[in-house]
Amino acid sequence: VILMDDDPRKIAEAIRLSARTLGIVRQNIVFAIGIKLLVLLLSALGLLGEAAMWLAVFADVGVSVIAVLNAMRTLR
Repeated sequence: VILMDDDPRKIAEAIRLSARTLGIVRQNIVFAIGIKLLVLLLSALGLLGEAAMWLAVFADVGVSVIAVLNAMRTLR
C-alpha cells in the first residue's frame, strides 16, 4: 500500500474501502456461481426447452454485466 498523503487517517479509510470491496467481490462470486448452477440444473433436468440457449447466454454474459455494475458501487 502506498499512501500519497501524510494523513494517517487515510489508512483507516483504505481499510474500510478494502472491506467493502471484498464484500462486493464475494456477492459477485456467489451470484455468478448461483445463477450458472441454477441454469445448469434446469438444463440438465430438461426444464428449459427452447430457452436453454438464451438462458445460457444470460448466465454467462448477463451475469458478467450485472457483476460489473455491482462492482461499480465501489466508485461512490
